[in-house]
Amino acid sequence: MSESPEEFQEEELFEHHHIVVDKKQELLRIDKFLMDRLPNVTRNKVQTGIKEGMVKVNAEQVKPNYKVRPGDDIHVYFTEPPRDDEVVPEDIPLNIVFEDDHLLIVNKPAGMVVHPAYQNWSGTLVNALAYHFQNLPEMEGNDGRPGLVHRIDKDTSGLLVIAKTEKGMAGLAKQFFDHSIERTYYALVWGEPDPADGTVDIHLGRSLKDRRITTAFPDGDFGKTAITHYKTLKQMHYVSLVQCNLETGRTHQIRAHMRWIGHPLFNDATYGGDQIRKGTTFTKYKQFVQNCFKVMPRQALHAKTLGFKHPVSGEFMQFDSELPEDFVNVLDKWESYTNHIQPGEEE
Repeated sequence: MSESPEEFQEEELFEHHHIVVDKKQELLRIDKFLMDRLPNVTRNKVQTGIKEGMVKVNAEQVKPNYKVRPGDDIHVYFTEPPRDDEVVPEDIPLNIVFEDDHLLIVNKPAGMVVHPAYQNWSGTLVNALAYHFQNLPEMEGNDGRPGLVHRIDKDTSGLLVIAKTEKGMAGLAKQFFDHSIERTYYALVWGEPDPADGTVDIHLGRSLKDRRITTAFPDGDFGKTAITHYKTLKQMHYVSLVQCNLETGRTHQIRAHMRWIGHPLFNDATYGGDQIRKGTTFTKYKQFVQNCFKVMPRQALHAKTLGFKHPVSGEFMQFDSELPEDFVNVLDKWESYTNHIQPGEEE
């Protein structure tokens, strides 16, 4: 939605979304209406697109303050053709921890996107799964994401369970819905949490200012219930290694919850962890932190263990994974640094 429609012939615009407004819909500005229905867009982008004629209501251009009405026929256009749900198989190596007839466990490296989406149509875990496995099932409403019952962020490493059959999909999906899946993450966070062990029970939802970010709603007026149990494993003056167990599975849950309690994940650019949040004013220390950022150029989060009942046999299964090399290296650097702190250097 970045170019004026006058610059294109009609055949160069491609319809991406067609929405017929529900008969029970209350009057609502079209920019707000579309923000809730289009993936990965900001209000500013929606407003710009409307002004540039990329949105039509009942075949007519409208203004951003137009209020949608029941039965309105809305079409959203872009200058590039839409992607379909076909997943292109790609020969990408998979680190398979376990596999049987109904499921497999993979250890996803940091930097790999889980499923195709805008700006990441190839090189994803799903592209790799499509190459290595045939006819993986899909959850209802999850078109184009075969085998997936959950996901982890691009720059988070660790364990994922994949369904290979419909029985596997149904059994795993129910356990995620019931919050009975056991998931343990290791995170390196800024500072030393106080108390060292605790539970964060704060509603989370998309930020009202930037929908790419998950934010806390302590009053519970927005968002959904989100519960994270954490336990400090090692304190290193300025950072701590923390174990997090998810009771719910909201987008960016650990990253948003740890930020809320004042301990964002180390080098998490989205949630403020890519700045020095704790430590001294010495130039040597600043250089040390910058070097750590280079060693681990992502948020310090790893999905370490995964436990669940086998969706067919009912047997409880638990899988563990080693911390990846970048995570281990950063921990070693912090341990070495804090072991050599001289008296009077702390702030």
